[in-house]
Amino acid sequence: MFDLFKRKPAPPADDVPPRAPAPAPDVVPEGGAGAPVEASVPADAAAATAKRSWTERLRAGLSASRDKLAGTLSGVFRRRVLDAEALEELETALLTADVGVDATAHLLGDLHARYRKAGEGADPRALLRASLLALIGPLEKPFAVGASRPFVVMIAGVNGAGKTTSIGKLAKWLQQQGHSVLLSAGDTFRAAAREQLVVWGERNGVAVVAQAGGDPAAVTFDAIHAAKGRGIDVVLADTAGRLPTQLNLMDELRKVKRVVAKADATAPHEVLLVLDANTGQNALAQVKAFDAAVGLTGLVVTKLDGSAKGGVVAAIAKQHPVPIRFIGVGEGLDDLRPFVAAEFVDALLPDA
Repeated sequence: MFDLFKRKPAPPADDVPPRAPAPAPDVVPEGGAGAPVEASVPADAAAATAKRSWTERLRAGLSASRDKLAGTLSGVFRRRVLDAEALEELETALLTADVGVDATAHLLGDLHARYRKAGEGADPRALLRASLLALIGPLEKPFAVGASRPFVVMIAGVNGAGKTTSIGKLAKWLQQQGHSVLLSAGDTFRAAAREQLVVWGERNGVAVVAQAGGDPAAVTFDAIHAAKGRGIDVVLADTAGRLPTQLNLMDELRKVKRVVAKADATAPHEVLLVLDANTGQNALAQVKAFDAAVGLTGLVVTKLDGSAKGGVVAAIAKQHPVPIRFIGVGEGLDDLRPFVAAEFVDALLPDA
């Protein structure tokens, strides 16, 4: 590693307290510092995945959630009658898929109203699809890179949610949209996190600003100035994984946001939270806590493949609607895609 820019003045002392001198941040240049890194997905598996359409991959990814619903819903769909017994069965199915109490009550009430309006013989699956789409649809707000340069995206999340992997995939997606990208390795506490981000930088051919130890806010500050100097379009700023219950770490996250604003008064332009779908209703608690701390602009929902808790998207829509920018259903570079509500609902619901 080697420096590609001079270190900028540190932010004001009220936000970055004095600390022992740390090594100047390194910038791993595009293409990495060594030989190309092999993708984690075997070549034959990657080739097979590439041949499948996104719709097929999404449906396969949500199979666990869909199968959990199918045992109950398929019977209701076949009977085509939404009586009290059917609504009770639907309630059980939705709750077991982690839709949540509030969202389940909302969906059942809306579904019953639609059924009464449509009349007996109406297709319960079509009505449930319409109810789900009406609830989840407002979360569909596509991610867009604005005019600011660099366009700064802060990315937060708890440890294990897939934050670093999502940053790598998002970098790939942004490149496909024609944007240049710089990664900021703000997780300065775990060497493995920095190394993992450097690997993603090598895989995507983008520069990474990293520093062993030190302050996450200072690394992000330096990364923004590096991006300005090099004419980079987008900075993806990793922040150290943290639990909402760790108040000192949440305070540090707030500081990162303040320091970003000192580097660029208009930044951050997006604040994304990465959620692991496997955590179910705990994901909703994370949304509330991180939104209160730093003001979320969007969500990235990962690990939907293999999770039977895809219904948590409905819970978020009902209780704390923050736009879902992307969803992930696999380990491949192209397995993170923009959230489209209709695609999601169709993949989640079992066939009639």
